[in-house]
Amino acid sequence: MTPQRVPLLASLVVLLAAACTTATDHDGAAPTTATAPTPGATAATTPATTPARPTSGAPVEGSWRATYGWAVPAAPARVTHEVRVPVTPPPGEPLPVLVEVRVGDHPAEGFSRITFAFRGPTPSYQVGYVPQVVTEGRGAPVELPGTAYLSVRFDPARAHDARGAGTADVPPSRIGYPTLRGWAAAGDFEGYLSFGLGLQSPAGETLPVRLGESTRPDGTHVVAVDVRRG
Repeated sequence: MTPQRVPLLASLVVLLAAACTTATDHDGAAPTTATAPTPGATAATTPATTPARPTSGAPVEGSWRATYGWAVPAAPARVTHEVRVPVTPPPGEPLPVLVEVRVGDHPAEGFSRITFAFRGPTPSYQVGYVPQVVTEGRGAPVELPGTAYLSVRFDPARAHDARGAGTADVPPSRIGYPTLRGWAAAGDFEGYLSFGLGLQSPAGETLPVRLGESTRPDGTHVVAVDVRRG
């Protein structure tokens, strides 16, 4: 089944459509087909349980490389990229812009994947377990399925244009894979762009994650978050 086009609202949204396993492309995630408005506020981060092994560096076109190996991050895993702001002179885009979110399931390899694709340079990013994903400022809880939650945060980055309209094509928020159950927007504020992932572990343990990067032939930079299927 191909994921439906679903809008991502200007603040917090929770989409109710269900998604199923789909064919994947070279990013390891299924293409989406919809344009959406910007997400809301930024999520907090809280440590879980195992040493982090982040790295940094620029992705190579046409390749995929791991930037954080399989582990349960005891502190948020951060991968840093130097981004000169503005990335293009005015009236161009001042920050890397999110253009697409995709999801894909890989039963044979034992993981599920969500990817975030950016126009412009790859922003820095941070991924970690939190007791609950909340919006920045108001601290409102972000509704997610599952029993464990990952905060995914990019900086500097945004998911809206100069008029405030959303720039990203996104899948339904209810993913429904064995352990990667759903995702939601959590922030797009002052150069910080954040999301929450809802996870469900069959045995109740904290699931290992892996981070990676690639560059598509058109120059779009992709950041992948992989979650073990159990």
